[in-house]
Formats: sequence, structure tokens, C-alpha cells
Amino acid sequence: MRVDPFYIQGLSTALDNITSNEADLSGELASGLRVSKLSTDAVAVGQSTVLAAAISAADSYVQVATTTTSKLQVTDSTLGEVVTALTNAISLAVSGGDGTLSAANKSIIGQQIVAIRDQILGLANASYQGQYIFSGSQGQLKPFTLNTTSTPATVTYAGDSALQYTTTPNGQKIQTNLAGSSLFTAPGSGVFTALNIVIADFTSNASSSQIGSDASLLTSALNTVDSQRSIIGTSLAQIQTSSTYAQTTAAQFTASETNLISADAAQVATQLSTAETQSSALSSVIASLAKGSLFDYIK
Repeated sequence: MRVDPFYIQGLSTALDNITSNEADLSGELASGLRVSKLSTDAVAVGQSTVLAAAISAADSYVQVATTTTSKLQVTDSTLGEVVTALTNAISLAVSGGDGTLSAANKSIIGQQIVAIRDQILGLANASYQGQYIFSGSQGQLKPFTLNTTSTPATVTYAGDSALQYTTTPNGQKIQTNLAGSSLFTAPGSGVFTALNIVIADFTSNASSSQIGSDASLLTSALNTVDSQRSIIGTSLAQIQTSSTYAQTTAAQFTASETNLISADAAQVATQLSTAETQSSALSSVIASLAKGSLFDYIK
């Protein structure tokens, strides 16, 4: 009795399937990936694609947040120096209210306040990475220019009042700049207006009562700066919190993606060993059956 050739063909097909499975398992073991193509697990591939997009978005935000944080820190530090300078100017103005001061003494104090004004002017024109901090959206324009041809002197603003924001992955908008007009030339509480008035009064030997009232102008300007600076402090805290959250989320998504597509090495190794055993056994059977009849094979 001869062996049915279709039976051998069936065994060969089974061997081909096992061989193909061996190749897949070997690939999984070598790459560490359970899913390497769409046909392997379309659902897992789709989920992995979604996770990869979320990871990319989180990573991009962290990069933006890092740059923005640096800019906000520079802004906050600059305003801190402005606060210190204005505080010194207020102290000088208060001391200038002493009715015993001579015109020469007032002139000396006036020159000290001139130095403070010029220091603050430099701070108001500070830049970060080639862009002026307090120009609104006009970062390429130097925002403040001093004109001393009039008395009191004047300072003009070349920027705009545009505010800028960054958006977190969950859609929160965070302010990332301050317009110089709201900080240094705000109507009624402008830093430079107050300083220039005080300087003019000291230079012209104004009365002690007039100079004393000048201190209130500087105090109002200081309050404006403090109020605006608090916005930067809030933004810094929000950026840092959202950046930390984005980093944590990215790490969690990365772990999920890894678990989704990674192969279980121990399980794959066991499956591969089983497939190799089956392949060897089938190969032996097929080789033996191909020699002749089943009767010849079992004799």
C-alpha cells in the first residue's frame, strides 16, 4: 500500500506553517518586538500609533516649556533688579524731602537717581536669545528710547502691547511675556515718568514738600512693576507644573507602548523551542514517508 501523496502534501504544508512560525518567533526574539507589522496585530499597531503621537506631543511641549521657562526666569530676574533699583530711588526721594538739604545736596541725590533711571532703562531694554523681552510681539525692536532734550526728560516705547502665550497639551494657555507699556510707561504709574519727574525736581531745587510727594509717584510705579511681575511668577509655576506632568505622562505612555508591542522573551523562547521540535519531527516523518509505501516504512 502506497502512502497517499496528498497526505504527504498536507504534512509539507504543516511543516511550511511551522517553519514560518519559527521565523516569526525568531524575529520576535531577536528584535524584542511582538508587533513589527500591521498584519501581526492591527489593533495593537493602531494603539501604538496613538501612543506614539501622544508621546511626541508631550516631548515637544517639554522642549518648548524648557525654553519658555528660561525666558520667564530671565524676565523675572530682570524685574527683580528693577524692583531693587526703584526701592533705592524711593529711599533717595524720601531723604530728599528733608527741609535742611541744600540745593547742592539735592543735585547730588538727583544725579544718583539719574544713574538709577539709566540702570532701569538698560533693564527695560534687556534681551533674551536676540529678542527684546519687553517689546510685546516686536522682539526685534529696541523698546525704550530716552530723550533728555526736554524737562522732565521723556522715554518713548517702540514695541506693542501684544501678549504671548504657550498652550499646554491639555489646552491651558499660559502668558509668557509682559508688554513694556504696561510695565514702564503705564499711564499714571509709569516708571520712567515718575523717575524723570523726580530727577527734574531735584535738579531744579524743588521744595521739600514737592520732592516728598515725588516718592508717592515712585511707590505707585513700584506697585505696578510688582503687580506685573506676579504674572510672570504665576506663569513660571504653571509652566513648570505642566512640564513635569507632560514628562510623567510621556513616561507612562512610553511604558504602555513598550508593553503593547514588546515580546515576552521567555514565552517566545518556549514557543520557538516547541516549534523547532515539531518541525524536526515533521521533517523526519516526511523524509521517511517519501522513501516508499507505508508498509515499507513500518516494516
